[in-house]
Amino acid sequence: MFFRKRPNPEPVPAASEERALPQRALPRSPSEAIKPTAAPPPPDLPERRRGGLLATVSGLLTLSVVLAIGVMIGMTLFERQVKEPGPLPADKVVVISPRSGTSEIGEALSREGVITHTALFEWAARLSGKALKAGEYTFKAHASINDAIETLSSGRQVQHAVTFPEGLTSEQIVARLNDNDILSGDINEIPAEGALLPDTYKFERGATRQQIVNLMRAKQREVLADIWKRRSAEIPVKTPAEMVTLASIVEKETGRADERPRVAGVFVNRLNKRMKLQSDPTIVYGLVGGRGTLGRGIQRTEIERATPYNTYVIEGLPPGPIANPGRAALEAVANPSRTKDLFFVADGTGGHAFAETLEGHSRNVARWRQVERARQAPTPDAAVDKVEPAPDPARASAYAPADTNFAGGADPSAPRPKAFDASEGTRLDPLRNKTFDLNSPKNVPVLKPQ
Repeated sequence: MFFRKRPNPEPVPAASEERALPQRALPRSPSEAIKPTAAPPPPDLPERRRGGLLATVSGLLTLSVVLAIGVMIGMTLFERQVKEPGPLPADKVVVISPRSGTSEIGEALSREGVITHTALFEWAARLSGKALKAGEYTFKAHASINDAIETLSSGRQVQHAVTFPEGLTSEQIVARLNDNDILSGDINEIPAEGALLPDTYKFERGATRQQIVNLMRAKQREVLADIWKRRSAEIPVKTPAEMVTLASIVEKETGRADERPRVAGVFVNRLNKRMKLQSDPTIVYGLVGGRGTLGRGIQRTEIERATPYNTYVIEGLPPGPIANPGRAALEAVANPSRTKDLFFVADGTGGHAFAETLEGHSRNVARWRQVERARQAPTPDAAVDKVEPAPDPARASAYAPADTNFAGGADPSAPRPKAFDASEGTRLDPLRNKTFDLNSPKNVPVLKPQ
């Protein structure tokens, strides 16, 4: 038998070598060469069990987000409510009592119809961080809760005002303060005459009467110091106190601003010539003091009655002011008109007729008496004590040698009495007694030493 020899078999690589060096089969055809080999699927991930801490953190984050959204929605609604127009139909003044807490303020605003929801107001006030102040406030119509909080925190309270006309005495000013029911407290004492500046003063509810007096006193010192620095060197007053005294006489003589410098010039000329001032308001003040008005006519005998203030009797200035002059009167005395006038009398039109000589003054007085007769002349035995001036600047008054408007408490709307030369019919009447023409140096009296 013939046996065919088998070819030597290829050596079989060890298993380890086969894994290390895998044999790549060559493609048998072009189609097999471009066919990709499929990748094995990824191994399955091991199933992980969620821990308790991670679940808690995740839940908290979710809850926080939900709460944040809820808070944003709530704040939006809250802001919208506190900015909505309120129920108040018109502007209204509300008084918040001192030491009121937020709750009490909310209840007060609710009672007055400013707000509807007191709880909402309290929350808004606390969240705003603003301090709410007691006082008297004006709330605008349909004010929102935010508007109310802003008003209460601003401190801009209702401003009240009290007005004191120029020429009132200190006693009359105190009386006006006592009549004001918005102010509180008592006044320690009646201020010195001329120490207060008449003007309009604003204050808030709760202010005291003494505070107004202190303010008027401080304002008078301030104004007086300023005017004194700007005074003319030619005026015959040596101290600010003397300037106030002369200004008080000017204030009582005329209520017209355009005449004050000229009236002041008349008295300055008289002082320089050592003539008696002969001002009727000084007669009245010497008789009644701070009351300011007699309430009746000046009697003939009172013109010659000796008092420290009667400038028909005394020489020079009286010992002190007869009223509280205003700024304009002080300015007029500090810088008076430069004229030669020595007399003036009412002209029937609300103003005065001025004259340099007694003859000219006598003619002016005669014309004024004709006007008075045409208006139904007053009784021959009394002059007129004028009361507080009415607002009408056309009112007439007349005195010799100067006019006056006495400040008092009469009703300005009441019929006004007529006025005429207070010296008429007496020995001081310049139309009957020529010895009072002091234009001549021979008749100028010698001033007594002060």
